[in-house]
Amino acid sequence: MTASLLAWVARILTGARARWQGCTPVGEQRVYFANHTSNLDFVLLWASLPDDLRRKTRPIAARDYWKGGVREWLASRVFRAVLIERRAVTRDSNPLTPMLDTLRGGESLIIFPEGTRNPDGEVNEFRPGLFHIAKALPEIALVPVFIENLNRVLPKGEILPVPMLCSVTFGESLRLAQGELKPDFLTRARDAMLALRPK
Repeated sequence: MTASLLAWVARILTGARARWQGCTPVGEQRVYFANHTSNLDFVLLWASLPDDLRRKTRPIAARDYWKGGVREWLASRVFRAVLIERRAVTRDSNPLTPMLDTLRGGESLIIFPEGTRNPDGEVNEFRPGLFHIAKALPEIALVPVFIENLNRVLPKGEILPVPMLCSVTFGESLRLAQGELKPDFLTRARDAMLALRPK
């Protein structure tokens, strides 16, 4: 009930419109990968999914940001986020391990291949995590998503959001091609996401 209410509030606050341009909202297991400009990115993408897909989709989030108090409660109990280390990464805290475990458990993921927010709206080069997921689990569909305007709703350093129309565009799924090298795959995935940017 709390999850449904928060999803509704997120859609109302941002006026978010989900656009399914290259795929449809069906129940296949997926990794949704999107651009990252705001701390609300995963909330909005998660809220844009139909209820049945949202219940089976978990966002990836930085443990250090979502640690303690209300944030931790929201991340673990409402969003069911997979919290990962992004600073003191060791063999035992490899961020890929919980991601792959979640996927092998049958759930879908929301990830941000840039790794960190870029509040100016530009899209940074992708880090290699998406490639490693595609290589380890080639049967899972990778769906590019472009989130438009969210960096203006909650600019970096602000606490209160500013109502503004946003869009969440879902593109055609892709997979790692046989023999495809990491740089080529990451460029292709990034280009597929950028192609969804509203003209």
